[in-house]
Amino acid sequence: MRTVYEKADVVPMIAEIFRDLGYEGTSLSRITERTGLGKGSLYHFFPGGKEEMAATVLAEVDGWFERFVFEPLRRDDPAQGIATMWAAVDDYFRSGGRVCLVGAFALDETRDRFATAIRGYFARWIEALRDALVRGGRDPADAALDAEEVVLGIQGALVLARALGDPAVFTRALDRLKDRL
Repeated sequence: MRTVYEKADVVPMIAEIFRDLGYEGTSLSRITERTGLGKGSLYHFFPGGKEEMAATVLAEVDGWFERFVFEPLRRDDPAQGIATMWAAVDDYFRSGGRVCLVGAFALDETRDRFATAIRGYFARWIEALRDALVRGGRDPADAALDAEEVVLGIQGALVLARALGDPAVFTRALDRLKDRL
């Protein structure tokens, strides 16, 4: 029996391949091997090839963070928005068991190819958190530094958890960041 996929089904599969292998390590043959899709099907969904796949995956990640992290920080009561951010980040990164694809792309040669998307993701996260902190009564200069430190801490915790093979590093770091914020 043959499985028929829609593009929306394929994007998360490709995202995990990029997470595991990085942009440069992900080849079309690795994608076909892991998804079970032929090259024709992949080019049907992504006529621009691997670069379009990566751009689509980055847009999907960005959209998720916009809905579940950035927007609640902007819209909700500041304390509620920040609590939503912590829960969403823990869930999305599977309590430290999943690397940040945008962060991974920022660390290699891929950064230049997708610089606008990468920069926008991190800048909007810092801005949304900073604004929530300011609405909650924090001094704007302190809020800017704190927001940057939180995003930095989350990303660093993901890298360290992956490097040590210990997702609990991420959980401990989130707890410390929550306490500081």
